Amino acid sequence: MGWVRRNTPGAILSGLLLLSFPALMVTALYPFPTAFAVVVAVSYGAEAAAGRLARPVLDRLGRIHLGVSVRFLAREVGAVLLVARTAGAGSRWFVLLCGGLLLMHVLRVLQAGTAIYLDRCLNLMPVSTRNLDVPSLRIPREPPGGLAGWRGARLFYTDVLPVGAIAAGALTGQAALGNASLGTAARGGAGLGTAALGGAGLGAAIALQAAAMLVLLLHARRAAPLANRQHVIAAVDQRVQAYRPEVIFYFSGPPTSVYQATMWLDTLARLSRRTIIVLREREILPLLGPTTLPVLCAPSAVDLMSLSGLDGARLALYASNVGKNIHLLRAPGLRSVFIGHGDSDKEASFNPFSKAYDEVWVAGQAGRDRYIRAQVGVRDEDIVEVGRPQLSGIRRSGPGLPVLSVLYAPTWEGWTDDLFHTSLITMGPKLVRALLAHSPAVRVIYKPHPLTGERDPRATTAHRRIVEMIRAGGAAPHQAVTGPEPHLYDCFNDCDLLVSDISSVVADFVASGKPYVVTNVAGMAGHVFRERYPSAEAAYLLGPDLRELPGLLTQLQRPGEDELAGARRAMKTYLLGPDHPDAMTRFDEAVNRAHDMAGLKGTLRL
Repeated sequence: MGWVRRNTPGAILSGLLLLSFPALMVTALYPFPTAFAVVVAVSYGAEAAAGRLARPVLDRLGRIHLGVSVRFLAREVGAVLLVARTAGAGSRWFVLLCGGLLLMHVLRVLQAGTAIYLDRCLNLMPVSTRNLDVPSLRIPREPPGGLAGWRGARLFYTDVLPVGAIAAGALTGQAALGNASLGTAARGGAGLGTAALGGAGLGAAIALQAAAMLVLLLHARRAAPLANRQHVIAAVDQRVQAYRPEVIFYFSGPPTSVYQATMWLDTLARLSRRTIIVLREREILPLLGPTTLPVLCAPSAVDLMSLSGLDGARLALYASNVGKNIHLLRAPGLRSVFIGHGDSDKEASFNPFSKAYDEVWVAGQAGRDRYIRAQVGVRDEDIVEVGRPQLSGIRRSGPGLPVLSVLYAPTWEGWTDDLFHTSLITMGPKLVRALLAHSPAVRVIYKPHPLTGERDPRATTAHRRIVEMIRAGGAAPHQAVTGPEPHLYDCFNDCDLLVSDISSVVADFVASGKPYVVTNVAGMAGHVFRERYPSAEAAYLLGPDLRELPGLLTQLQRPGEDELAGARRAMKTYLLGPDHPDAMTRFDEAVNRAHDMAGLKGTLRL
């Protein structure tokens, strides 16, 4: 039940829901109409609140066989039992009520089937697009009011009309009984009133569901052509052919990795070659950052290879090493280039898989040296230094505050425990605590890696502790950046000093020329650490006991005592290449050269 402890509102809502169902049965069978009405209100209220505020609570209830259908059916059963106990099971109103509820469920089945079909037509097309208008598909809008949302489950809430009406009728009958004799006739009359009011609510619910069903059917009819796979692919392919792409930016990965593609969008938009973005997962299409470039999403490899409009492309750029890259790597006549998502001294920056590409592009000499030292099969002649075009907006000055502004940007925990990459778990909370307590005061900005906590829950725990400390900090304008905005580079511009781990954050920050601290999580000797991680050559090192931190902060708050300023200037050239020509010019020239080197036009079709 750890999820309950971490989510108090969710725990309260789940508790209310779980307790409401036995309470409904007990108050209906007793019968106790007043208590039944209260429990009905609480149960529906908790359901609605969980849907808005704590959706995972409802998902977890589904795992223990208390899914949406069971929950709403339980409330209806409670209402039926109350009518049976008050009006009698032999009443014609009771029979009509049971028959009407059965009709409601038949309509729900039809609605759910139509909503699933509509969802498949609109949201599960073989190829989805952005910035590539395909008018021939005539894609209709989603139905109003979220009728297709949750596969039609929102329409379950219509049963609040009969159930609520029965509860209200029972309350009215209870009040009437309080002012009359408690004879059988009086009790039966009150029960019949309850059933009649429930029947009216049921009629209204059936009318609403029938109207919703009609709207869904009209939308399903308009969307029906989108269910034709070949029709959709042909229509999209026609538009791709008209665009005549020359360069493909190819990306695949989980939603948490979309930042690796987003960081390239502005650079790709400035290329002199027509570029198209190809994604492989539906989930990342809406998460991709803003761009004016056409975007395709083709989850199936067969559908991707059916897009003959991509045949004209001569160059493919890859930002990550993933298994689905093979679907495009095998295309003849298409030159492949790995551009990565940031240079660093991590093992990911000299992955042996890189030898699968025709070329590997790195920012500067440091990237070339990593591959040479690692001897993973990437030939020196296949490595091209292109700089980092994304860094053009990084300023070389701090925010100009009266206090030192420190950015703590740890990397994530990685896929194994023996890399000692992240400082977050072992050093993070005590490091932030020391920064907040330092005198003279410093301002703290905390921005963790987007994948923090992906593998190790200890990282999530440390992250939460740091956020709590920063939000409870003193008068200084400390900041915990827990979302994508402000961007990492904006945080660079808003700080005077970086504290980070071995990662591409360090290499990118070097563009600012400002001092940076690298955490030495394993406590290696300084010369050994710098030999293993060359990007730390111009860094101040910080061991796991933080012994160096107080003196370092005091030193950097004094003008003219930054003893590594010269080393950083040399490191910038080594990591990122020369300032002239600028990185965007070098990157664009590399694209044109690789495009022209590509072989005769091949085909992407299977």
